Amino acid sequence: MTFTRRTAIAALTLPLLTPRALAVTRALDPLVFAYFGTGKGEAAGLKLAISDDGFTFREQAGGHSFLQPQVGESRLMRDPFLFRGQGRDAPWHMLWTTAWEGVTIGHATSHDLRHWSPQRALPVMAGVAGTRNCWAPEAIWDARRRRFVLFWSSTVAGRFAETAGTSESGYNHRLWYVTTRDFVTFDPPAVLYDPGFSVIDGTFAPAPDGSLHLIVKDETVQPPRKYLQTASAVAPTGPFGMLSAPFTPPWVEGPMTAQVDGETICYWDVYRDGRWGAAATRDFRTWRDVGDRLSMPTGARHGSLIRVPRRVAEGLAQGPVPTSGR
Repeated sequence: MTFTRRTAIAALTLPLLTPRALAVTRALDPLVFAYFGTGKGEAAGLKLAISDDGFTFREQAGGHSFLQPQVGESRLMRDPFLFRGQGRDAPWHMLWTTAWEGVTIGHATSHDLRHWSPQRALPVMAGVAGTRNCWAPEAIWDARRRRFVLFWSSTVAGRFAETAGTSESGYNHRLWYVTTRDFVTFDPPAVLYDPGFSVIDGTFAPAPDGSLHLIVKDETVQPPRKYLQTASAVAPTGPFGMLSAPFTPPWVEGPMTAQVDGETICYWDVYRDGRWGAAATRDFRTWRDVGDRLSMPTGARHGSLIRVPRRVAEGLAQGPVPTSGR
């Protein structure tokens, strides 16, 4: 079921996101920033940086790729998204955009972020006729259904005619999703979120009180919007509350979040200026700008953040391990 931007549903605190878990669990673990770079970076692959305070990020391995893309329609790697599987010994998973045009997203796993499993192109939209693209895939664990929710932005020809022509190059995106327990079998794709405009770069974020929120980018170019907004989420597949007012300037993309000192910080790529911005919140209503504190790797583009054990972060200094990736 999907909800329009006019739907008002009160946010509920999710059991898997307790305030104590957010404030205490792994509080001292460093943040790893997974990203791709400018220029030929989308073909070069995964780059990693580390931060101890959530503001200063140190490039690892001299900026060399930790995983070069070898699957998908164009064998690119844009918008890498790292997340942890469920269970004590679960690996980290990574999803990424494999092409500007196509029906697949990339997937690989690792136990140390240096050694990676063979890459796979997941044909998540192969069964939806008219699909043009699969951009910026992410995932979240749905504790109630005990399944991962994988989601991304797609334009599908003939769908959502009311907003046709509002984005560049004829794109007209909505958020789509599939669910899976094993990353081998998937439920059929469906629309996750239709806010009534062309929307990309969805990401979920918890508030300090444990409530869940969806952050999205309005991709409308005429009149230009290109800013970020939030909506409360009862669960990863909705229902969703009303969209907030924009909390960023226009012409930004690639939101990612982290819990730092009891606040949720949202970072975004100011892609036309080649820099990053950030704002902090405790309630997803009031935001304060913290972008002047950021120090990001040169040329870093749209990526994701995750806390990892310090031993894993320190191991990244050894650099990438070659892999066939097939």
